[in-house]
Amino acid sequence: MPRLPRLNLIDIPQHIVQVGHNNLPCFFDEEDYQFYLISLRSAADQYRVDVHAYVLLPNMVQIIATPRVPNGISSMMQSLGRRYVQYVNHRYKRSGTLWAGRYKSSLIDSDAYLLTCYRYVELRPLYLGLAESLADYPWSSFNHHASVEDSDVITDHRLYRELGDTPRVRAEAYRKLFRYRFDRRLLEYIAETIKLGQVLGGDVFKDKIEQIANQRVRPLKRGRPRKTSGENKPVASDVPEEKAAEVESNG
Repeated sequence: MPRLPRLNLIDIPQHIVQVGHNNLPCFFDEEDYQFYLISLRSAADQYRVDVHAYVLLPNMVQIIATPRVPNGISSMMQSLGRRYVQYVNHRYKRSGTLWAGRYKSSLIDSDAYLLTCYRYVELRPLYLGLAESLADYPWSSFNHHASVEDSDVITDHRLYRELGDTPRVRAEAYRKLFRYRFDRRLLEYIAETIKLGQVLGGDVFKDKIEQIANQRVRPLKRGRPRKTSGENKPVASDVPEEKAAEVESNG
């Protein structure tokens, strides 16, 4: 199934994923992670993007962010990508590409899925065996949301602020969201929307996005058109099965 055209709509959160070329590492030591976060904050400020959640993995970054100006996220990611690649190439005396093409993104129906996407992003280190607990992994926004530790990269979304009146109350409410295992079907759904650049949300939200963007956001149905026999009776068409998204088995 082909990817849909990329949408950059102001005030609507996006789930952003960028992967290393051939799934090779993008970060090699602590200084690399720190430089990326400094660059992310700088690019977000410059292009007026609110970063709500993130995780930096050895071969991948995932970010939840809301643009406040047209093309804010695309400009932020282009600037961030150039700056970080120049840094890596200079530091490690290398050349060539670092990322596997352009970043992928999916618009998020915030009322239905935003905090779920926070969990999806911040749980990655645990699923991948990079840490025994989420609090132990320093390169994600989990500790900003689940404790009173403050990150200067993060701009809290309205829905997170509504979890409580104080940072401590919000952190306690947020930690409760992690008490239950992720439903595997939901994991696959989120992974598939990113893979194909689809909108993460229900029909009402998709209708709204199509009206704002004046373009289709739903994929076309697959398979050949129906055929009819001489008696105008329908003949079943061959519709290939959807390929399931690849997610961790312990999701």
